[in-house]
Amino acid sequence: MNQIHLVVIDPQNDFCRPDGALSVPGADRDMDRLALMVHRMKDKLADIHVTLDSHRAVDISHPVWFRDRDGNHPAPFTQITASDLRDGVWVPTLPSTHARTLDYLDALAASGRYPHIIWPEHCLIGGEGHNVVPDLFDAFNEWSQRFALVDFITKGSNPFTEHFSALRAEVPDPGDPGTQLNAGLLTTLEEADVILLAGEAGSHCLANTVRDIAEAFRDPAYIRKMVLLTDATSPVPGFEAYQDAFIRDMTRAGMQLSTTQDVLATL
Repeated sequence: MNQIHLVVIDPQNDFCRPDGALSVPGADRDMDRLALMVHRMKDKLADIHVTLDSHRAVDISHPVWFRDRDGNHPAPFTQITASDLRDGVWVPTLPSTHARTLDYLDALAASGRYPHIIWPEHCLIGGEGHNVVPDLFDAFNEWSQRFALVDFITKGSNPFTEHFSALRAEVPDPGDPGTQLNAGLLTTLEEADVILLAGEAGSHCLANTVRDIAEAFRDPAYIRKMVLLTDATSPVPGFEAYQDAFIRDMTRAGMQLSTTQDVLATL
């Protein structure tokens, strides 16, 4: 029997509800379709891995971290570069973090994946926005009644680095193992026969997670086990090109595309 693993990226209220702090258009319907699939496939899923974006209000990607010359914090979706810090356009609100913030922005730019974007405060630890959307949470609980444990993976609690990917932070902190390679998740996925991929957003956290897993696989042939459920993910508005590039690159590498309905019909 195939070992089918489901990986769900950040199915949280702040992303997946229309009134969420960083709502992704279409994510509510994505999660409705995914919940139905989990309900119907509960006896076929060997493992479920769920990532949870887990931030504090004080975070390098939240407005409070920076201020301009007049003491104003940046608006959400402002892009901040290392040059901005060097020129004093933006500076850290807490002066003692200046050197570390500049090092981070330099390292992020060198990675070439994303510019540094200020996001609305979202997925705050302990807040309602951090929770999994109710219908999908119910589906997970139903699956767990077989005495299986949902593998909840938190990411993002280190305030000094963005942490899109479930496998590692954008700029890992040498002093924080939680920002470094999640070897346990990688090993588990290598043992799966089929890896179903879903969640939010297809432009950021899902895309980076899948790219990092594919890059870290011991055998590139494992990428062919990965199946993106295209009706269970959506991009952040304005970043659609990132999702398009992710799908293009990963399908060339061997990732498969499907939908929740097609999976129900074939697996």
